[in-house]
Amino acid sequence: MATLLPSTRMRIWCSSEMQRRYPIGAELSREGGANFRVWAPRRKHVSVALNIGSHKEQVVPLQREPGGYFSGEIPDAIPGTDYLFQLDDAGRFPDPASRFQPQGPHGPSIVVDPTLFEWTDHRWKGVILPGQVIYEFHVGTFTAEGTWEAARRELPELAAAGITVLEMMPVAEFPGAFGWGYDGVDLYAPTRLYGSPDDLRHFVDSAHGAGIAVILDAVYNHVGPDGNYLKEFSEDYFSTKYENEWGEAINFDGENSGPVREFFSYNAAYWVDEFHMDGLRLDATQQIFDSSPENIIRELTRRAREAARDRSIIVIGENERQDSILMRCPQQGGYGLDALWNDDFHHSALAALTGRNEAYYSDYRGSPQEFISAVKHGYLYQGQQSKWQKNKPRGTPAWGLEPRQFVTFLENHDQVANSAHGYRLTKLTDAGRLRAMTALLLLGPGTPMLFQGQEFASSTPFLFFADHCEDLCDKVREGRAEFLSQFRSLANEQMRRVLADPSASSTFQSCKLDWSERQRNQHSYDLHKDLLRLRREDPIFRLQGSRGIDGAVLGPEAFVLRFFGEGSDRLLLINFGLDLHLEIAPEPLLAPLENMQWAMLWCSEHPRYGGTGVSPYETEENWRLPGHGAVVMECIPAEERNSG
Repeated sequence: MATLLPSTRMRIWCSSEMQRRYPIGAELSREGGANFRVWAPRRKHVSVALNIGSHKEQVVPLQREPGGYFSGEIPDAIPGTDYLFQLDDAGRFPDPASRFQPQGPHGPSIVVDPTLFEWTDHRWKGVILPGQVIYEFHVGTFTAEGTWEAARRELPELAAAGITVLEMMPVAEFPGAFGWGYDGVDLYAPTRLYGSPDDLRHFVDSAHGAGIAVILDAVYNHVGPDGNYLKEFSEDYFSTKYENEWGEAINFDGENSGPVREFFSYNAAYWVDEFHMDGLRLDATQQIFDSSPENIIRELTRRAREAARDRSIIVIGENERQDSILMRCPQQGGYGLDALWNDDFHHSALAALTGRNEAYYSDYRGSPQEFISAVKHGYLYQGQQSKWQKNKPRGTPAWGLEPRQFVTFLENHDQVANSAHGYRLTKLTDAGRLRAMTALLLLGPGTPMLFQGQEFASSTPFLFFADHCEDLCDKVREGRAEFLSQFRSLANEQMRRVLADPSASSTFQSCKLDWSERQRNQHSYDLHKDLLRLRREDPIFRLQGSRGIDGAVLGPEAFVLRFFGEGSDRLLLINFGLDLHLEIAPEPLLAPLENMQWAMLWCSEHPRYGGTGVSPYETEENWRLPGHGAVVMECIPAEERNSG
């Protein structure tokens, strides 16, 4: 049996007389050449074909090991050598653990030397969850060039804006010239579309130099349909025991699942180790099925943390079922994730901002109480019945979890694209409402996440795009239209005719950010920068509610949140409706501390943000809250205000 041994620099995989960083793939040997190892239990003979198509091509047989592995040392293999695995007489196929596929998932794999890159982030200690501001982005549309090298130039400005964590949408190799990345098929190979593996390392290294962490969106719930050759090596990679929304479920608990678990859990460690990723975002964990004593999510999270060694990393999950066990520590029987996405907050926000609550928004009203409850408790549904899910219970209790463990957002790749035109919120709602909601997002105790360009009110749409072979393109078009038909407004032939074609290059090109909007929309950019500075520097807001938060409904569309501090408190007053006159105010949360008074600290209607102006909130007839606005109050000594 292969075992893991501790090392001062890395964890070494040992099998027979071999020492490797990872159990499978092509790795350079200390003595020269490379060691090749692959799991192929359905095959009797496996060879490595090197230098494909050249006059130097050679085929080297590998030795069979117990458990269905094949391995061998090849002295002639050097960095840059291309190769394929010859499987019996079935043909030649790329390495399932290929480190690079420069010709795409159907082409040869390449031997890569990860030690050639010279890292400069030696003082970087990683990242912990408190205080972080996440920024989700898609490399291919983030810049006109769509490369890691081009994305690097935006790092200083992102840091200056207050972004602390970049969440990179999946980059594992996938077919075609463009795509979201969720149909990855070579999970160890950074896609050739955005550059070389060292280009990705350079991006992460530069991000660390700018004070920004990078986490990778990893897909462990399915493998893409095009370019997926895993079954040529073993059919046991997949399971028929479970139904998966996107194809075949991964076999994490069935017969011969040990090497499958190894493949995926070490992949999580690989990105943290060889690319210095600061953690992972685990896609659609509700579609990861495992009844093993140690759930694969817990195992791969543990391996990722081990791979970080003396660095801290964060692991965030997406979980449609809102199962809080993922966020609980292993000692409590949990899976040890740091946080989960909070869809409930998003759905309430969209209902309030747009007035629409069809399809999966139908369980939300966007009411003041929903926002108060989301701030205080994270998920809104923690076991109650869901009308949209046919009166089935939704969620599990989240008592005892910290507010920061819930990632809150107004936009992400899925939610922007789950519409007819991929419009951003700037086109879907009133500017004042959006400024007020942005204040709730960025000052609230959850961990906020922005989607690329949101900080400068990007007008660029984000649509679903995927460049597959023609047979799959037809299925993707039909599947996308069927998915969107859950929205009543899109379930008609007129709307189907205007849906963008996911396979069209023009759809992909239309989603590329226009960075000149950062200057043209300076008011939105200033709004986000000022709020993030307030979140970071204000002694109360930077506590993220650790000293307590309470809230109260003030009107049909208005509410107050009180952030408790030590010697001073803050009020966040939000009004999504008409101007509100608090002529009577029987709400103790509005009362200042003894011998103190409230003073305005910030207002969303300031002209700097494109607002209509800051009117006096306090009159002889008590407070007046501006409509479609947000106000922050600070508690100061009464004499300080009077002297001012």
